[in-house]
This record gives sequence, structure tokens and C-alpha cells, in this order.
Amino acid sequence: MKTSSVLLLILVLLYINDSTEWPTHTVCKEDNLEIYYKSCDPKQDFAFSIDRCSDIATHTFNVKASAVLRHSIKELYVKLDMIMNGRTILTYSETLCGPGHSKLIFCGMKKGEHLHYEGPVTLGIKEIPQGDYTLSAKLTNQDHVTVACADFTVKNYLDY
Repeated sequence: MKTSSVLLLILVLLYINDSTEWPTHTVCKEDNLEIYYKSCDPKQDFAFSIDRCSDIATHTFNVKASAVLRHSIKELYVKLDMIMNGRTILTYSETLCGPGHSKLIFCGMKKGEHLHYEGPVTLGIKEIPQGDYTLSAKLTNQDHVTVACADFTVKNYLDY
């Protein structure tokens, strides 16, 4: 019995180490809006949730996000790509942390620290684009190293 349990544990650990993709997580799923995400960082997944899908349409909504930092954040940059039918149709980038740009409470955090944010987020857009698309988000630091990245699948059929 012990030998079979140990063998099973070894096989599970080997399978986990061989896995190259993180699972797809559901952010929200309501009548006309579904949002899913998958970490695109092969070494780290993270937690992300919102209170209610319908709050996104109000432009300010509450989120919870959590991860252990694998890299320090002296400077932080975000790049977002909106992808439809395999083609990038919109790109947006912004400096979030850096000299004169400390927009976030976790600017200055060090490698190994636990990043946790719970609070309001404002998108700054009038409405979420309708249809099925992917929003690819990548956060990089001052060394151009990926701090976090994810691909969000959005299915929006809301009437504005």
C-alpha cells in the first residue's frame, strides 16, 4: 500500500512539473458577459476576481488580485493588446510605476513579497467592446522582465 501511494505521488508531481499551461479561471459569468483568464507566465499563476460582472458596465468595480512577486518593482509597465480573430486590433501601454509615475500602492515592492490588492478599479472607457475577443495583458519591470501576464477571454453581449 505504501509503495503504490508513493508511486502515485511521484506520478502526480511529475505531471505537475511537465504541465506547461495554467488552468483557465472564470472571472465572471452572467447573462450577457463572460470573462475568463489564463496566466501566460509559465512559472506563475495568480489570483484575480471581481465582485460582480455587471459592475464592470458602471466603469468602477471592485477587484481582488494576489500573487507572490518573482521580480522587484521599481518601475512597472503595462501593455494591453486586444485580439479578434487572431489579429491585434488595438494596443495600449502605460507606465504604472517609476520616477514621477507611482500610480499603484505596490510600486517599490521587492522580489518574494506578497502582492495583494483589494479595492476599486476604474477602466476609463465608456463601454466594454461587444463581441468575443482576447485581451492580452503583460506587466514588465525596469529590467524588461515579465512580472505578470494573462490572456483574458471576453464574451460581451451587453446592450449599452
